[in-house]
Amino acid sequence: MAQESRLNVGILGGGPAGCLAAFFLQDYCNVLIIDNSNILRTILPTGGGRCNLAHCEYDFKELAKNYPRGEKFLYSVFSKYSTAETISTFEDLGVKTYVQNDNRIFPESNSAKDVRNKMIDALKNIDIKKEKGLRIEPTNEKIKLVTDMNSYYFDKLIVAIGGHSTFDIISRLGVNIITPLPSLVGLVTSQNLKSLAGISVKDAECFGIRGDILFTHKGVSGPLIYKISSLKARDRKPYTISINLHSKDLDLQDLLNKNPHKQVNNLLSSFLPLNLANYILDKVNISKTDKCHKINGQQRDLILNLIHNFKLDVIGVNKDGEVVTSGGVDLKEVDSKTMESKKINGLYFIGEVLDIDGFCGGFNLQNCWSTAYVASDAIINSKLH
Repeated sequence: MAQESRLNVGILGGGPAGCLAAFFLQDYCNVLIIDNSNILRTILPTGGGRCNLAHCEYDFKELAKNYPRGEKFLYSVFSKYSTAETISTFEDLGVKTYVQNDNRIFPESNSAKDVRNKMIDALKNIDIKKEKGLRIEPTNEKIKLVTDMNSYYFDKLIVAIGGHSTFDIISRLGVNIITPLPSLVGLVTSQNLKSLAGISVKDAECFGIRGDILFTHKGVSGPLIYKISSLKARDRKPYTISINLHSKDLDLQDLLNKNPHKQVNNLLSSFLPLNLANYILDKVNISKTDKCHKINGQQRDLILNLIHNFKLDVIGVNKDGEVVTSGGVDLKEVDSKTMESKKINGLYFIGEVLDIDGFCGGFNLQNCWSTAYVASDAIINSKLH
């Protein structure tokens, strides 16, 4: 395509979504990435530094079920670009992948730094400016972006500033913003759980979801809790959750009968951590040194109820390590077939700037990859047609 006929496309934000959009666009458009820091820095901590690129789910409707906010919106997006396309794109970038037992997809290098380097190497025809975006000013034919150092005029502007940015630059345009709140975080409880700090319970259950939990000095954390925090991200606090600490079949009376002379805390510690067993017994006023034959039916039921309905009153979230937010650009303002603003022609929103957030497991990066593709494909097609 002749140079003079190429669209000038600006990308505000050099994170995963912005950089992949630039990669898709670079052969068709003149692309400028503007970010006030180093590009792709936010990919480095993902997946514990290993970069959980995607999740091994190839049915786009099943994949979309992993997004507490954005599920229906993503049907159109994922029907165009989903897990298979992601794997193919990264193989083209030189990033070979493998699937873990839990269906998370990682690079063979197990290195987010390697993924970052491969993505940067692939941006061969891209200009990058380290500047801070201040204002977006739509005109009749162009979109003006004012930074702390320059003013730029673009045919198309993609906003990919992530979920932790200030949204003033967008809200000034009259675009509705859903107030961002923390998601995928530990929960702070009113109960004092310091005596349990560091203890983990595997395969606990809450809201029909199973996963591991970890007790902390402030409350609870771990994979199951992250999911709960995501599901309840927009709920008012305080709220109460009830955790089944032992989701498998448990006939406590049979265990008591078979171990009459065993201390009850030692019996419970055969399927729960000892400190947690002691905590439960203390809550129901049973001595941890009592022998099993002394436990009557009422006491047995009190123990079982606490094991299967371990209630916690959530009063806040632990933001340490928070990487995902619930909130952002209202999806009602965005065309899911193109990612273009319904109010402002030529303005696109992709990635975590949108009111889309998923569970742990590669889902939030998949949102970045897929929305980046849809926006760039729409821009390319707008020029070709």
